[in-house]
Amino acid sequence: MKKRVVITGLGCVTPLGNNVDTTWSNITKGVSGIGELTKRDADKFPVKVAAELKDFDITQHIPAKDARKMDLFTQYAVASTLMALQDANYEITDENAHRIGVWIGSGIGGMDTHEQQFRNFEKKGYKRVSPFFIPMMIPDMASGQVSIVTGAKGINSCTVTACASGANSIGDAFKAVQRGDVDAMIAGGAESPITDLALAGFCTAKALSFNPDPKTASRPFDKNRDGFVMGEGAGILILEELEHALARGAKIYGEIVGYGATGDAYHITSPSPEGEGGARAMKQALQDAGITPEDIDYINAHGTSTQLNDKFETQAIKSTFGEYAKQLHISSTKSMTGHLLGAAGAVEAIFSLKAIKEGIIPPTINYETSDEECDLNYVPNEAIKKEVDYVLSNSLGFGGHNATLIFKKYE
Repeated sequence: MKKRVVITGLGCVTPLGNNVDTTWSNITKGVSGIGELTKRDADKFPVKVAAELKDFDITQHIPAKDARKMDLFTQYAVASTLMALQDANYEITDENAHRIGVWIGSGIGGMDTHEQQFRNFEKKGYKRVSPFFIPMMIPDMASGQVSIVTGAKGINSCTVTACASGANSIGDAFKAVQRGDVDAMIAGGAESPITDLALAGFCTAKALSFNPDPKTASRPFDKNRDGFVMGEGAGILILEELEHALARGAKIYGEIVGYGATGDAYHITSPSPEGEGGARAMKQALQDAGITPEDIDYINAHGTSTQLNDKFETQAIKSTFGEYAKQLHISSTKSMTGHLLGAAGAVEAIFSLKAIKEGIIPPTINYETSDEECDLNYVPNEAIKKEVDYVLSNSLGFGGHNATLIFKKYE
């Protein structure tokens, strides 16, 4: 018998705030976290804007001597985890540690560390490369360090599926709890991709917006969209088996009930035509949840603000939901956060749960000019107050990775 899985704690650091409450408040107000690119020399790139964290201080969470052994993406994951555990009022002890796991994804891991250490090698030789280089760089180290910091000894894993990493990690963690492998999981995604090489690679791939105006650079589903805006941060959820959560008197944000994961088998960067792979992921998640398309109230779209993604995701939604697609409320919170790559699906899972809990559907800001190929209701520019029972959240990654999560109101 499948166990029910609920979410009891949330933690995040995003371009809109260094905690969930600040981030969500800005999301519902339609505030943008995108500004001028400051973490790198903007004169080197055609890109002039980014969605950077502001005033993040890891020493508010762990000692500086420990943080020095972590790349930024791992620091973001650790900070978000400690906030999520505090929010869940969940203490990991010697008695329960083996029944609590960690599953945190990252698309590219410690890119900043990689670049720094390569420069050291080029200038000064191998002896000047840090002995911490490899364990700081590898994408699984967010999960590894979270396990070490918290003491969680259950399954410890990392899903690397580009921009679907966070969503896949939550889905995979959900299944571990549902099967009864563990009582609880620390799950989500983390990314710190605002580096010279990452910016250069995405620029030459023509994936980023070259719009120099921070206020309008990220404009999902708008006819004049021209690419995504690079973002950074992390999102962490505490997933628990329902009876376990009730036994300890935990508050419950919502229930995770559906997970779909598919491959396009088509192209390294482009979605498959008409969003065929994404549509299959959504249908799979609906089937896993045991609900009909008409049960969904809100879709938190992948919505990157690129020409192909937004068009094909719209087509995938139409393919999945038929005529009901026109009645759905759909929005892309990337219009405010930018694209957090491997952390995007995790942060957007938090927004999905907050939409259920608060009865507020976030907007797609910067929506000015309608596109005949993107002709659904994208909740333009202002949030909507509405009772929300089911949310579907999409994450789609380079390599043809598609992940869909479905959350429902806890009853």
